[in-house]
Amino acid sequence: MNIFSPHLFRQQFPLIESHDQSLIEKDDLMPSLIYFDNAATTQKPRQVIDCQQHYYRNFNANVHRASHQLSSKATFAFEKARSLVQGFIGAKSVKEVIWTKGATESINVVVQSLARNILIPGDEIAICVSEHHANIVPWQIVAEQTGAVIKVIPINESGYIDVDEIDNIISDKTKFVACAHISNVLGRINPIEQVIVKAKSVGAITVIDGTQAVAHFSVNVQSLDCDFYVFSAHKMYGPTGIGVLYGKKKHLESMAPYQGGGEMIKTVSFTQGTTFNSLPFKFEAGTPNIAGVIAFAESIKFLGPLLTDVSNSYGLFEQKLVNYCYQALDKIAQVNFIVEGTPDIGVIAFTLTGHHNHDIAMSLDTHGIAIRSGHHCAMPLMAYLKIDGCLRVSLAPYNTVTEIDYFIDCLKNILLEETIEQSNSRVKEDVLLDSPVKEIDEIITLFSRTKGWDTRHREIMLLGKNLPRLDKASRDDNTLIAGCESLAWIKAEHSAQGLYSFTADSDAKIIRGLLVIVLAAFNHQTAQQIHQFNINDYFEKLGLMQHLSPSRGNGVLAIVEKIKAMAQQ
Repeated sequence: MNIFSPHLFRQQFPLIESHDQSLIEKDDLMPSLIYFDNAATTQKPRQVIDCQQHYYRNFNANVHRASHQLSSKATFAFEKARSLVQGFIGAKSVKEVIWTKGATESINVVVQSLARNILIPGDEIAICVSEHHANIVPWQIVAEQTGAVIKVIPINESGYIDVDEIDNIISDKTKFVACAHISNVLGRINPIEQVIVKAKSVGAITVIDGTQAVAHFSVNVQSLDCDFYVFSAHKMYGPTGIGVLYGKKKHLESMAPYQGGGEMIKTVSFTQGTTFNSLPFKFEAGTPNIAGVIAFAESIKFLGPLLTDVSNSYGLFEQKLVNYCYQALDKIAQVNFIVEGTPDIGVIAFTLTGHHNHDIAMSLDTHGIAIRSGHHCAMPLMAYLKIDGCLRVSLAPYNTVTEIDYFIDCLKNILLEETIEQSNSRVKEDVLLDSPVKEIDEIITLFSRTKGWDTRHREIMLLGKNLPRLDKASRDDNTLIAGCESLAWIKAEHSAQGLYSFTADSDAKIIRGLLVIVLAAFNHQTAQQIHQFNINDYFEKLGLMQHLSPSRGNGVLAIVEKIKAMAQQ
């Protein structure tokens, strides 16, 4: 029996351990990193990292295509990994395990290799409202290609698929049913067994997204009797860029290849065409992610025994963390959980009354706490719940109660500071609104004196307070900045001298601060000057680009593109 030790488990992860060690060396009680974004990707244990390096150092070679020893050794490890996945998910045959780049590609393979070839106008595809975009967009594409219709399965107040409604959604017209085993936002284990039974009763094919499930409990695809099951290695302590498409052999054999190239063929001729390879190679065109596959096998060796432990101590500890964090958040008056009840896995989603999600997430980041904010690739779910986005804390068993306590304390302090600042701003409102817009030299001088992200973040937030608010009537589709994750708007005025002046606003304080910085560079400039200005050099000089997340960085670029579009040369 494998006895789960939270302390020993945590020590297996070099990124986390290195931060823990730095605390010991500094004799510091304050964590330098708290990683609560595990639903996006998990950290990697040492044996997975070492395994990938070992492949490159000792037997790097292509698989299946050569007779030399290195290739034989690589091929053996590569195919052994496939066998491990077969056992991990209980597939009937190793031929039912297809390597892909991840769950997203796996879904696209099913959609384009099968659905596109059998759907006709009027056929229906049933999808749950809480799906990740990866399990929505491919179906939207194929619906447009074939004339099929998408039907949406609702959720109940607790965030589960509403089984009382599936009879109204899944009918004789339904040809495919696509749903997540667990929502990446809600953390609820959906009753997919009931969904699969209903789908089978009308002859529909089931595609289950198991991305959030496989790291939390054992999955047996034969017991589920689903037609397809997809997941990604990087959410179960494995490497990025590798995933699995499980499919029943009868479906895979009937499907045309998704991509053409090497490995997926038997013969190629200009006169007689091409004959395709047998399963599973028919769907694996080109040189695969060999190192990723071999390291993925190591993550299964690492995780599998924990999931099959009869004492379930791994799962019990995770649920203990979930309950503790949920109850601590529940005691904060401003916290609003987006659905009722404690989640089934360590994914807790909430909003805060009177506070923008991105402001909170970035403030926590200055304390070394990594959580996710936004729509979490689930925009239809956000619309269904009538919210713009939310905060998501996602836990793993290498997290601790101490980390949760620190997170809660920091969150409370941020909310308290915001309350005090809001009170002070009401007193000084007239002064703030009369404050002049900063010039570019002032901005550069200001940030030249800052050291570290926490100081820069504080200055950005302070700058945002000096940005006059746009009238609500000016916030429309014409002024909306497309591509900025937070809602933001901008207006332009053009003087007789050919100079442009911009006014802007956002619902997020951090974006308002970034707007002040951007407008300092573009206000009172000609169209030519605006188009020639290098925003990347500017932000590099301010020391900001390396601290902005890709979504936030893209938001800044979206602001700049909107300004350039307004400034016609």
